[in-house]
Amino acid sequence: MKRFLYYFSLFVVLAVFSSCGGKKSGKGLLTPTSSGRAYEILVVIDQQMWERPAGRALYDVLDSDVPGLPQSERSFRIMYTDPAHYDATLKLIRNIIVVDVRDIYTQPKMKYSKDVYASPQAILTIQAPDEESFAPYVAEHRQAIIDFFTRAEMNRQITILETKHNNFVYNEVKKMFDCEVWVPGELTSHKLGENFLWAGTNTATGDQNFVIYSFPYRDKDTFTKEYFLAKRDSVMKVNIPGAREGMYMATDTLLTDVKPISVQDAYALEARGLWRIKGDFMGGPFVSHMRLDEKNQRIIVSEIFVYSPDKLKRNLVRQMEASLYTLRLPAKEQKAGNGKELQNEKASNDTIINEKK
Repeated sequence: MKRFLYYFSLFVVLAVFSSCGGKKSGKGLLTPTSSGRAYEILVVIDQQMWERPAGRALYDVLDSDVPGLPQSERSFRIMYTDPAHYDATLKLIRNIIVVDVRDIYTQPKMKYSKDVYASPQAILTIQAPDEESFAPYVAEHRQAIIDFFTRAEMNRQITILETKHNNFVYNEVKKMFDCEVWVPGELTSHKLGENFLWAGTNTATGDQNFVIYSFPYRDKDTFTKEYFLAKRDSVMKVNIPGAREGMYMATDTLLTDVKPISVQDAYALEARGLWRIKGDFMGGPFVSHMRLDEKNQRIIVSEIFVYSPDKLKRNLVRQMEASLYTLRLPAKEQKAGNGKELQNEKASNDTIINEKK
């Protein structure tokens, strides 16, 4: 028995050493689970620098509003610590920015690492030779910084959805559209229409919804803001009416932005803005992806929308938005793994991003 305890103790010591000693990818046997809440970021920065223009430049980036919401909500919850206090406990936080300003560098640059001290974890290191170059560099790359952590959080949600998605919606989407999609299991209410499916939930924290529909592809003008908004309104008028006659979901065209994006290495049109019920006071944010199903020459639109009056909507929208990136069209072959990660999480550790030449 004593020999068994000895070898067991030795195994534990070796396991801990192998999981902590010099690892970069978080693949050790006993990698700890990261801490912190979604969209919470720890900034490791000299306390005095944090109060100077360089630190304020980074704070302003992280404190910027999330687009497409009806009220002002900042992109992240911000915490900071001086490097002297950056201890083993703080290194377990899921999202970290390390500010490294030293004269050994010749130009500003950013690099990121994944699962260094815990898993899942995203660490962005911003290097610069001095504060004078740090501030404009951060301002110039504000969107890259925001996108990095937003995508990291969405990839975490996608990982959860892989094993905890709604099987009813998955099966119906497969049957109706020959597509695959993962949406949260909490979306227990459903409605089916002609080439149309809606799934939603009504909870104490907010009403989250997923919609998918299709229509024939005509020509390249299909991928324009005017065409998409007109098609969306016509589909929603038929399938999501209001409580009384004449009421239906409509798009607030003045507060909707449309832009091209890449989803699973293919072109997509993203619409992000506000919806409202015509003839009523209900409304909220939505995000849509319009994609071409080349195999069947049709357009597939997947959309999420939220109704959560008097409550914050950032996390509700982003949690649901992750589902849009899991949609796989019929002609799209499965990649290694789940094939649904957002782009910036595919790179290996310590990849330099947006380096200024």
